[in-house]
Amino acid sequence: MTNKTHAWVHAFRLRTLPLALSSIILASMLAVTHQSFSWAVAILAAVTTLFLQILSNLSNDYGDSANGIDNDERVGPVRAIQSGVISPQEMKRMVLIFAGLAFISGVFLIYAGTHHLEMSYGLLFLLLGIAAIVAAIKYTVGKNPFGYRGLGDLYVFIFFGLAGTVGTYFLQTNTLPFSIFLPAISVGFLSVGVLNINNMRDIINDERSGKRTIVVMIGSKVAKIYHILLIVIAFVLASVYVLINFGSWHNFLYVLAFIPLVLHLKRVWENKEPSLLDPELKVLALCTLLFSVLFGLGFII
Repeated sequence: MTNKTHAWVHAFRLRTLPLALSSIILASMLAVTHQSFSWAVAILAAVTTLFLQILSNLSNDYGDSANGIDNDERVGPVRAIQSGVISPQEMKRMVLIFAGLAFISGVFLIYAGTHHLEMSYGLLFLLLGIAAIVAAIKYTVGKNPFGYRGLGDLYVFIFFGLAGTVGTYFLQTNTLPFSIFLPAISVGFLSVGVLNINNMRDIINDERSGKRTIVVMIGSKVAKIYHILLIVIAFVLASVYVLINFGSWHNFLYVLAFIPLVLHLKRVWENKEPSLLDPELKVLALCTLLFSVLFGLGFII
């Protein structure tokens, strides 16, 4: 593998992709329990989500470099542009390519899930898809990126939680029960937790660079309390969904995903050195994916 190829693979940030799939997996598995499942919708939703996640990662690399966030004081892996192997022009070109791929894949997804419904449903999802593409780019790109104004958490919650789960569930079942918002919020909060860990790790450099994340605004101490609340509320809402739709004790299988998070919360709470939080990103991301799989499996078996 050449240095350039390795740099591109690194820029895609493959370790973030399982987290992106969590909402799709959860929604698709719950659709199975309602005898309404389409492999075409599931696969296209997964592909579109992966394209959007890679688009967001590439845009983040481009935007943070352009805005001076990626410097020698940054904690974590060296970014592609920061390494000098990939130029800003090359990164911008790749951003446009993945924006196009996400759009094309999204159009096929919308058709697969709404072609038998009124056209208005398709148009609504098309607008949502375009908004997702624009948001993925504007997160850190442009003169006033919303990721630098404390809105990153809201972005992750909407697109990694609500839109991913509720949108996929509707495309699978063409129904929208209120209760589906409960696990959607759970996945959203867990995903925000991953971003929160990332921002707690980067708080020193973000403060110096003028990147106003939620963590920078509220400080590390309050950010730890915020982190605990995100995970606890995610657990509570998932439990409420199970109680509403209770069928057997298998429904509580998802609890296993929260057991490692008890120690995770302890380590986060006791942390004194932000850079040492980096391993917790993987822990929470994998537990979020595990939660989605076990939650859905608990209703299938």
